[in-house]
Amino acid sequence: MRYFKKYRCFLRLGMLKYLFVFFLFKGNAQENWSVSTHYYQGAILPHSKSISHLITNKPTGFLISFNHRTTGEKEWHYTYRFPDVGFSLHSQNNHNEILGDLYGLYGHYNFYFLNRRLQLRIAQGVAYATNPYDKETNYRNMAYGSKFMPSTYFMVSYDQRRIWNNIGVNAGFTFMHHSNATIKAPNTSTNTVAFNVGLTYHFSDEDVENRSNSFINHPQRMRYNLLFRTGVNESHIIGMGQKPFYHITGIVEKPLNDFGAAQLGVDVFLSNSLKELIPFLGTSFPEANINKDADWKRVGVFVGYEWYLNKLTAEANIGYYVHDEYKESGSLYQRLGLRYYVTPNVFGVMSLKTHFAKAEAFELGLGYKL
Repeated sequence: MRYFKKYRCFLRLGMLKYLFVFFLFKGNAQENWSVSTHYYQGAILPHSKSISHLITNKPTGFLISFNHRTTGEKEWHYTYRFPDVGFSLHSQNNHNEILGDLYGLYGHYNFYFLNRRLQLRIAQGVAYATNPYDKETNYRNMAYGSKFMPSTYFMVSYDQRRIWNNIGVNAGFTFMHHSNATIKAPNTSTNTVAFNVGLTYHFSDEDVENRSNSFINHPQRMRYNLLFRTGVNESHIIGMGQKPFYHITGIVEKPLNDFGAAQLGVDVFLSNSLKELIPFLGTSFPEANINKDADWKRVGVFVGYEWYLNKLTAEANIGYYVHDEYKESGSLYQRLGLRYYVTPNVFGVMSLKTHFAKAEAFELGLGYKL
């Protein structure tokens, strides 16, 4: 038993090595696959005074990405000029003991422009913070209130493929956002802007394309959506606890072309954390002039856009509260989200509702489209 414990770390490393070699062997047998690695260094943007004491050094990090170039077998491959789909892993050293480090796993798309020299990557995933807020041991970390959090990054790079054998280079800029969407307070979040440089290895000598153009056109008629979103969040008062919320949305949409549709919609927001927060602030902080009997329910109208890919689509909208007696979050709100269509009419949705840089809720839900 002692012998096993002594050498089990070497056994683990050996297993990882053989798994990696197996993956590379599999990759070499597959067309249109590539792996890339990037080093980045940048700065955390001082978007809030609450994290100014945490921005002491320039963060550095690594991205390892596995990419598969689409072949044109599906309509959206051809429509978007054969983008890549893949997943990426990242590690970020914030060089600040209080803030800790970050590790993430993402799914991503790479879109190409300018004869495939300009690459735009859009990635969404989950990140892990090594040293989040703790009221006793790490009360100064106001950026991350939980160990696990949603994370998004965007990368714009110059991409030169196969400059030497199957090796290419890639360099550009990355914007990386880490926030738990106020699932748990505090949640000031961080935004990192960085310069990145990397290498790409292509497992095949050339990529395969199927330029079949026998696709059908999308219907251009008006359509109607009904969505129900829910989740838990916590107010900005630490310790008030997580409460459920319920968001109900109706949308009228008009497809503009094969790329997406314009949206006009109405939201009803029922947030139990706000229901508890309003009387607490009105009673405990009379100098804030908050009416403790103010209605906690809110109604908004919005305009937006749904971007068609395949079964997975992206949407973004900006809204205005037509009924909001609390008024402490401003009159405007925004939402970024993803939909996955189980059928042409039924879809799941994942979205982030914010008031500009301040996240309010990470939403999960279901929708139906007529």
